[in-house]
Amino acid sequence: MSESSAPPKTVLLRRGEVHSPADPFATAMVVERGQVAWVGSEGAADAFADGVDEVIDLDGALVTPAFTDAHVHTTATGLALTGLDLSAAPSREAALALVRDFAAARPHDRVLLGHGWDTARWPDGRPPTRAELDEATGHRPLYLSRIDVHSAVVTTALLDMVPGAPREDGPLTADAHHAARAAAFAAVTPQQRTDAQRAALAHAVSLGIGTIHECGGPKISSADDLTDLLRLAAEEPGPRVVGYWAEEDVAKARELGAAGAAGDLFVDGSFGSHTACVHQPYADADHTGRAYLDTATVAAHVVACTEAGLQAGFHAIGDAAVDSVVEGVRAAAEKLGLARIRAARHRIEHAEMLTPETVAAFAELGLTASVQPAFDALWGGEDGMYAQRLGVERARTLNPYAALLRAGVPLAFGSDSPVTPLDPWGTVRAAAFHRTPEHRISVRAAFTAHTRGGWRAVGRDDAGVLAPGAPADYAVWRTAELVVQAPDDRVARWSTDPRSGTPGLPDLTPGRDLPVCLRTVVGGHTVFVRPGE
Repeated sequence: MSESSAPPKTVLLRRGEVHSPADPFATAMVVERGQVAWVGSEGAADAFADGVDEVIDLDGALVTPAFTDAHVHTTATGLALTGLDLSAAPSREAALALVRDFAAARPHDRVLLGHGWDTARWPDGRPPTRAELDEATGHRPLYLSRIDVHSAVVTTALLDMVPGAPREDGPLTADAHHAARAAAFAAVTPQQRTDAQRAALAHAVSLGIGTIHECGGPKISSADDLTDLLRLAAEEPGPRVVGYWAEEDVAKARELGAAGAAGDLFVDGSFGSHTACVHQPYADADHTGRAYLDTATVAAHVVACTEAGLQAGFHAIGDAAVDSVVEGVRAAAEKLGLARIRAARHRIEHAEMLTPETVAAFAELGLTASVQPAFDALWGGEDGMYAQRLGVERARTLNPYAALLRAGVPLAFGSDSPVTPLDPWGTVRAAAFHRTPEHRISVRAAFTAHTRGGWRAVGRDDAGVLAPGAPADYAVWRTAELVVQAPDDRVARWSTDPRSGTPGLPDLTPGRDLPVCLRTVVGGHTVFVRPGE
């Protein structure tokens, strides 16, 4: 019997800081039968000490709910962790040198896989040519996805594996990219895939992530990839995995064990690859991106999912794409009734380019915004990629988290890993210190979106919080003094008044060290302990 299948221990954690709405000054917690049984003060903890299987002395550490990353591509994340990562390459020449070294070190790989190049940060602003990649790899098959995973550069040998693939030079996008990615990933052996999934899941729990939402689909991965991942997560200690399948086939999603026919069901592409669908042309291109689904298709899918009792969801980034989704969901509500649509908690992934009207529509229709604050940290600001693509004025409108919260739109935070790394505290920091000040939210609200918000996004309102009866999914952190941080200084001053009963969180001011995960527990089972602790 594995540890994950054995009954969880009854545990008392004491002499720390427990982040709980049940008691904002809690220093101790009891976990029993995989659930939080009690939270309270150190003095009351003595009464439990003799009746538990284990006592953990926190020695001042912070205990929080485990994070939920609401948008992950697990196998691709693992392949990036174990394969070629170009995200830190400062130039095209440096990227080519890394490709050359990687190819030399992997003489037996059927296909070389890499990820993370970003011409927006390179001095000459251009990707490697096919000839350059052919030379660097010794004319072997190579697939290199751009950082946003919406385009890729490949070698001639990989194109030879894709019937009918276009031969013009330059990054592949849309259907040509999907075909090239499918060919590259088909060459990954089942063992390589399992190793990559294990690496990604182990990395997640080392960061205090207790649940991930896997966003699979026929244009992203494969049915076997999703079912193998769900089986692995069920059989081995690690994070919970909730699967989504991005296809307009409700029966297929149900057959695969997915929570919804949702996730990266593409309505458009991305800003970085000029494929996000926008109303007005790009500032640096004479077109408006790509539209993959129209309003009628969105409406039909939402109706089908709602009637089947599954979540619908869409990848929508540009304002034209978001409008198509809103209009489609509204049409579905006119057919089925608003109450049924709201109860289904359909999701929009990314939802970057919003207007006040679309924010209001999200609230009206009960849509969850599954968003990635690290996108703003990476691409925001007046000199960032968003401004290059859209101009400074339009770029300032992106990722309006404060407006979404004010309207009552549920937020669920994620990374879209490997687009941006698994990094939960960094994600909370990115939302609290958004590059556009009017879009900033408090650390507390951001933390809630990355813990409870992920559970609510899958229909669970009783989890993602340390309170009696909640699942015992928690993480223990070494961190500095706890504070309350809010965009409005008056709120911060009120919140630090003991009478407010607001539990503190780590100081996430940019430049300060982020908390270090010491232990992660899922369902009462310890799935990670930092070596030496």
